[in-house]
Amino acid sequence: MLKLIRHLQDSELVASFQRKCGLLISEAEHQGCDQTHLPKNPDTTDNYGLIRKRCVNGHTKKQQIAAEEHDSNSNYKYDANGYDVVGLLQPQYEVRNFLFYYLFLVSASLGQEVFYISFLPCIHWNLDPFLCRRLVNMWTVVMYIGQVMKDVLKLPRPLSPPVVKLETRVDAEYGMPSTHAMAATAISFTFLFSAMDRFQFQFEVGLLVAIVLSTLVCLSRLYTGMHSALDVICGALISAVVMLVTYPAWATFDQLQLTHPLSPIVALVLPLYLSYNYPELDHYSTTRGDTTIILGAGAGCSAGYWVNQQLGQTYEPEGDFPMPFPSLTAGALVLGCARFMVGVALLVMTRQAMKALSLRALCSWHGVSVHDTEARQRKEIEVPYKFVTYTAIGLVNTILVNKAFILLGLV
Repeated sequence: MLKLIRHLQDSELVASFQRKCGLLISEAEHQGCDQTHLPKNPDTTDNYGLIRKRCVNGHTKKQQIAAEEHDSNSNYKYDANGYDVVGLLQPQYEVRNFLFYYLFLVSASLGQEVFYISFLPCIHWNLDPFLCRRLVNMWTVVMYIGQVMKDVLKLPRPLSPPVVKLETRVDAEYGMPSTHAMAATAISFTFLFSAMDRFQFQFEVGLLVAIVLSTLVCLSRLYTGMHSALDVICGALISAVVMLVTYPAWATFDQLQLTHPLSPIVALVLPLYLSYNYPELDHYSTTRGDTTIILGAGAGCSAGYWVNQQLGQTYEPEGDFPMPFPSLTAGALVLGCARFMVGVALLVMTRQAMKALSLRALCSWHGVSVHDTEARQRKEIEVPYKFVTYTAIGLVNTILVNKAFILLGLV
């Protein structure tokens, strides 16, 4: 068993998958690209940038990488002579299969903030708020579990080389488990099991779609070089276990979430407490901020759904369940697109306004500049500003956007 675990965690296994999908490390002399190792200044670790070159079919791309992006939990290490040996200068790569390249890049994007802030609200606006509520609840739970496990287990991501890494933002985070795999599994199968009682569809088809979507996202984490096979498998299994354990209580939780008088208080206080008490590291990591964003959005949506229930404005489909899926006519498509554009515009404006206001207020309170990046990473500033911003987004999504639809005649 230990041998199997080591094999699944091996970076070479990831590199082998990449090569089979047409993503290869290319030699600089074969591609016409010069690659120079830059010496590290032993006295300063963040005063210069490093150039990473990418070769795609012989075309070179340069990307300035700030040295401070990489911290002690990443795969960026130096040998005794002060030259990088593993990662600051990423290897050049060649794409030989653009079908897989774009398929997996799109699949990987399904785990990014821009997807969650658009897809989940779209379910609320155009299909069924009940399904959106279930998805947000499960997404919040599994993402929190995954983020905390990363910073508790502290297992590294695959090494580069031999792996080609197509993403940089989260490369400094730990790897186990893959939260992309967790979220994809949770969202796909929560939607499937929740929709069974709401809409008429062939279960086998829904199951196939859920398996295909979650598998694509999982494989994309290998293709982009961000996770080992063990990270991905554990992520999917953890989500499956969480769903299996909580599924019998979903209906009871729905009832408490919508009707209990303490529901909005718990929904706001508990996530804020968890954000402030996120596991401490000996360096800055984006995981705390990302987790706060997730918990804030979940808190805002939960409180918003409670308010809608008290007002008797749940905006859920009317009729006998399970009902047929809405017909995808030209008129319905235009209406759905109009709702989507209006809704996303309101959410983006809310994000920008609340971020600016909360940052300005907090930075003024603590006597620092809003342009001070290091100050914005301090817990007493990062946690409240991100929590407030995304709680507001959750409230606007669940309460105000639907009212805007009514005012604009988009019903």
